[in-house]
Amino acid sequence: MDDQKHDHSRDHEHDHGHGDENTEETREELHRLFSHLKNKVHVLLFTKKGENDVYNDLAQKVLQWFGRITDKIVVTPYSLSHALAKKHGVTHSPTLVFAPDTYDIKWLGAPAGEEGRAFVELIILLGTGKSGLSEDSQKILRNIGDKKNVRLFVSPTCPYCPQQAVNACKAAVEKPDFVSLEIIDVQAFPDIADTYDAQSVPQVFANDQLIAMGAQAEELFCLSLEKMSQQNIYIPDDDAPLVETDLVIIGGGPAGLTAGIYAARSGLNAVLLEKGALGGQVTQTPVVENYPGMTHVGGKALADVMVTHALEYVRIYQGEEAVDIQKDGEGLFTISTNRRKFTARGILLATGAKYRQLKVPGESRLSGRGVSYCSTCDGPFFKDKKVIIVGGGDSAATEALHLKNIGVDVTVVHWQDKLKAQHHLAKQLHENNIEILFNSEVKEIHGERSVEKVTVYNNLTRSSQRVNVDGVFVAIGYVPAVALAQKIGVELTPAGYIRQENFRTSVKGIYAAGDVTGGYNQIVIASGQGSGAAMAIFEDLINPYWKGGAGDKT
Repeated sequence: MDDQKHDHSRDHEHDHGHGDENTEETREELHRLFSHLKNKVHVLLFTKKGENDVYNDLAQKVLQWFGRITDKIVVTPYSLSHALAKKHGVTHSPTLVFAPDTYDIKWLGAPAGEEGRAFVELIILLGTGKSGLSEDSQKILRNIGDKKNVRLFVSPTCPYCPQQAVNACKAAVEKPDFVSLEIIDVQAFPDIADTYDAQSVPQVFANDQLIAMGAQAEELFCLSLEKMSQQNIYIPDDDAPLVETDLVIIGGGPAGLTAGIYAARSGLNAVLLEKGALGGQVTQTPVVENYPGMTHVGGKALADVMVTHALEYVRIYQGEEAVDIQKDGEGLFTISTNRRKFTARGILLATGAKYRQLKVPGESRLSGRGVSYCSTCDGPFFKDKKVIIVGGGDSAATEALHLKNIGVDVTVVHWQDKLKAQHHLAKQLHENNIEILFNSEVKEIHGERSVEKVTVYNNLTRSSQRVNVDGVFVAIGYVPAVALAQKIGVELTPAGYIRQENFRTSVKGIYAAGDVTGGYNQIVIASGQGSGAAMAIFEDLINPYWKGGAGDKT
């Protein structure tokens, strides 16, 4: 499989407590973290033999593993029929109940895979008795005066879920009298997810009302909880602290991360802003087999290596979205985020690209209700169900193979008469007996509460048919994330990408690299552009081309 960043799958390796990645170094780091805890964290584990035994065993193994690292985690197992189960409102096996004398926090399932990170954060929060929320987040939660029963749907294969899970845990620790929390593993309890029509993760419900879809910055989560609806913009009441630096890199994918490394090694003081998950689309790629030096590596694992490396050189502000850029008469930029302000002499836009939508009736209304753009995150919902994948490129082929591998009945719908995917991917589709509807387009998605069927139009016969399906996965490419570039007047190409020459844009002092500039969407290319951009920026800041120096642009 190629290193296409836009394949939406990823490996299912588990973090923190199970799998081949449990090195002694990991144990030592966790032991160090837990050694600072003031309080022991009591965890009640409720199970019922014969009900979800696979997850019962997994939960027990994860807790045992952590128990061997620290005595600060005290686990007490109980049968689901025990009186304490009724007392704490536990009805499903397995369920973890955390520090029940103080908090109302439950975990339905096992803290495995990506969710192992959230589990560690939760233990630290409970062990210190401090939420760790920012002052702005605390101010928002002070406005909550009624009970909020929060249900958060997550999956161990979703790289975005831990961020939202930690947000929810912090809120429950900060306001224990008003915020209760249930973290629900959709793979362990698909029936509960179906009850809420939660067919994508992460999703957050409060008092059975949907308040948030997708990962959010901490303040936005708290604001969504207060307002009881999805919030996308948060502006602090007062000015955020000011960070002065040479270079602000916006975007935490391969281009941005590599640029951070090279900028710092060149001697620049650089920071990196990323509003979502670090690693970009790489985190959703199941397997990368042609990244130089790595013959076979999971996309998430590769992204983690990049992030770890970058952290040695550059300050990373995750969960911060750049919302505005201003330039003064001296050429100094002020970048405003949802949390603070930055000043810099240069800006690198490595904002990547976002999912391209079909823009057909029913798509937006049923998004998260059977319409999905990430098979890794949402594929497990559709095991033993029928779905279609719209697209004919590498991303669509990879997603189709991934879904087939996890037990989904999948059909590919492509508007042309042959696939654009690489030959070996197209061959694998055939070998796996995956049906392909050529010369076909989805014209409408139907369903009341969730996807029920689609209208498929054949552009050769000019006939339409309705096909019964449970889900629609869209894999028709990406559109560049250029909203910020447009705000400050950066010139775009006719195709909508940032126009650049030697990484320089039409605005002096602003540079661009990676997918947002167009071209081949490959990890190695984005990384190469990131390094090239950092060196070009270093040279320009030393000897600005706009002042007629040696680097003058002609």
